[in-house]
Amino acid sequence: YRGLLAREKQKGLTAGIDSGSTTTKSVVMRDNKVIGTGWVPTTEVLKSAEDAFQEALKAAGVNKEDIQAVGVTGYGRFLVGKHINAKLIQEEITVNSKGAVFLADAQKGPATVIDIGGMDNKAISVQDGIPGGFTMGGICAGASGRFLELAARRLGVDITELGKLALKGDYRKVSMNSYCIVFGTQSLVNSLSMGNKPEDVAMAACHSVAEQVYEQQLQEVEVKEPVIMVGGTSLIEGLPKAMEELLQVKVTVPPYAQYIGAVGAALLVSGLLEG
Repeated sequence: YRGLLAREKQKGLTAGIDSGSTTTKSVVMRDNKVIGTGWVPTTEVLKSAEDAFQEALKAAGVNKEDIQAVGVTGYGRFLVGKHINAKLIQEEITVNSKGAVFLADAQKGPATVIDIGGMDNKAISVQDGIPGGFTMGGICAGASGRFLELAARRLGVDITELGKLALKGDYRKVSMNSYCIVFGTQSLVNSLSMGNKPEDVAMAACHSVAEQVYEQQLQEVEVKEPVIMVGGTSLIEGLPKAMEELLQVKVTVPPYAQYIGAVGAALLVSGLLEG
């Protein structure tokens, strides 16, 4: 009887793994609620996936054997999916759309999802949770999370502090060219050597990245509210603020935004379970 109760308690458990270019994320969900998360830098693809998954399992207080199904997405999805015998292997556009509208409570009607990643950027028009038009890419790392990591390093702050610093600054006081990551670095160094305040340089870096995504990608999709920013860079507070100024609409950053791929994968795989 106790064994039956234990099995009943573990029903509805799914997991998602997002094997990204920079970081690997994992979540465990019970009845489509996040109960555990894991986040590690991507080094060896399979080891990073295993480590992130174990972190999420430990945080959720469940065993690997309790998980009914795993969904996988991201750059390493095929390798990881085959290794762990995942029930779902899905590309990021579908997964991120599903995860974003679910976490932002915007599953009905239109939405726009923006994900500025470590290697590429995505802008997706979504209707009732289903992606329509989208753009993916970016002409240079200057328009990515990599540039913001570099900016944080130059400013001597952790990437988690860059956004808070940027909120205190004014991007208009700094001339920033990050259309190329090399020239962007040069702009950072020049700005600081000319005596610009770190907070102004931080906001200029955020605004420069947002501006490139706005000019290169958001012109190609129909931007409809709510606008939802996801991915690790959405936690750099200066970036959503810069995007709000450019779009002239409110930008939503939902809870667990940095785990968006893993959440979407776990949600989608739950739809494949019987009952």
